[in-house]
Amino acid sequence: MTNSRLPGFYQLSIDERRAVVARERGISERDLAESFDHGGLELRTADKVTENVLGLYALPFGLGLNFQINGKDRLIPMVVEEPSVVAAASNAAKMVRAGGGFSARMENPLATAQIELRDVADEAQARARIHAAETELLGAAASSLSSLVRRGGGPREIEVRSIAPGHLVVHLHVDTVDAMGANLVNTAAEHLSGELCRLAGARPGLRILTNLTDRRVVEVTATVPAAALAGGLGAAPGDVVDAVAAASLFAERDPYRAATHNKGIMNGVDSVILATGNDYRAVEAGAHAYAARSGTYRPLATWKRSGDALLGTLLMPMAVGTVGGTLRVHAGAKRALELAEVTSASDLATLAGAAGLASNLAALRALATEGIQRGHMSLHARSLAVSVGAEGNEVELVASRVMQLGHVTESAARDALDALRSGGQTGENQ
Repeated sequence: MTNSRLPGFYQLSIDERRAVVARERGISERDLAESFDHGGLELRTADKVTENVLGLYALPFGLGLNFQINGKDRLIPMVVEEPSVVAAASNAAKMVRAGGGFSARMENPLATAQIELRDVADEAQARARIHAAETELLGAAASSLSSLVRRGGGPREIEVRSIAPGHLVVHLHVDTVDAMGANLVNTAAEHLSGELCRLAGARPGLRILTNLTDRRVVEVTATVPAAALAGGLGAAPGDVVDAVAAASLFAERDPYRAATHNKGIMNGVDSVILATGNDYRAVEAGAHAYAARSGTYRPLATWKRSGDALLGTLLMPMAVGTVGGTLRVHAGAKRALELAEVTSASDLATLAGAAGLASNLAALRALATEGIQRGHMSLHARSLAVSVGAEGNEVELVASRVMQLGHVTESAARDALDALRSGGQTGENQ
């Protein structure tokens, strides 16, 4: 992608947008249509993906624009039903772009399996025996993951934790390369359970991954110049920087605020996770557990003044994959990875993290300045216009009239559409 800045993209028809993306990414319009016209999944395939299938349930597939991550322009695939998420993230990405774009990294990501050991008679002796046998245990785990080892991954470390008297948990940390890795680490945990129980003199408990993947954390930072942050608001740039920083500080001090703060982050993250066929429930679980790791629920991203700019940092677990699972059968998910030029699971994690930080910035900026309802209601007005039958250019005209009246309701939208089509006041004013 040479340039993710596509001004006026939202004003184009779907066919025109596909033509632009096809030209920019070298993907045929026909391939885009085949991937997305029917949601990327055929009914007969869906019947094998899950149980008791009656049909398909579609959500909009959009593109986050203006993103520059680690010096490279990227299109961000996003699947979401909430009207303002894609627009808000794209607008925030444009502000971040003015400061050099997002910097993101995820180094040596490891998935973690838990092997529970119950009724341990001598914890100290059990720990000593397990640590002394770590090399052999890692080798045994690797033998159960031969295909992963061939791809350059495999077991990397064993950790022993005490959670109660006589109750140990062994963590097996595994490099799963480009797989999300749930099945892989579960297999290894099952394979090691018997030997660990023998070494510890324990009874076996559960053997399963944890979604608190604190060895699989993505870090994203962004610097936003004050002028870019305040653009279009009619407020002093420095005041806007301080207002957003204060809103972030509120989330740091209050878990009730932090919960909604983090929900805004997940608006962006989950959209990317869904678009690329990954497990958004696992990512959500890991994110919220990580946010509470200190004993108090805290924000996953913070924003602070840095000189004359605003500096944002996001840290959160991101267990994603680019192989296996839904990706094998979902044409839309495969096309999403192609559109975003994703090169690895770690690369995908940085995209999702950047989308999350952008969504958070957009929400805080709106809350701290003009209020978040204005943007939400404007897009809600468009949805209402469509729901009452507006087509083409009518959608924007009806939505604009509804917003002017201050009555964002279905009846107001219907009245505005009727007036427009009868050549009434709405059409003349526009």
